[in-house]
Amino acid sequence: MIREITPQDFQSFWPTFSSVIQAEETYAFDADMTVEQAYQLWCEVPLKTLVFVEDNVVLGTYYIKPNAMGPSRHICNCGYMVSDQARGKGIARQMCEHSQQVAIELGFKAMQFNSVVSSNEVAVKLWQKLGFDIIGTIPKAYKHPRMGYVDSFVMYKWLL
Repeated sequence: MIREITPQDFQSFWPTFSSVIQAEETYAFDADMTVEQAYQLWCEVPLKTLVFVEDNVVLGTYYIKPNAMGPSRHICNCGYMVSDQARGKGIARQMCEHSQQVAIELGFKAMQFNSVVSSNEVAVKLWQKLGFDIIGTIPKAYKHPRMGYVDSFVMYKWLL
């Protein structure tokens, strides 16, 4: 089930969130971010934040927010995280498909991912399968802890 996040949901997902940002492989967030800072960034700043829950366990979460203002306010941005125990079970796919429907309901016409780390091949392939195109490459935009500087992709999909 996908539903809006609660503070309790975020607290239960915090170990995953913390692990993802501390790994510094996919998100350009400060590794030492506190749970309060993370909650504000992931749950309060976006327009909506949702969770994927199964058997009362939060297995994933995503946010949706405008990517820009004014004449570009029709493009949204989303971020997704899935717990280790749920990887490979199609949860990211379900959340991305759900987020596209939510985006349309909120009046967005396109979705853009501003910085998909190129070494995150699973995510890149999934987004491409779901119709996202790589529309730009930011050379050496991300300092991966094992691979050094790697490119990031700007990925985009027109929703209508």
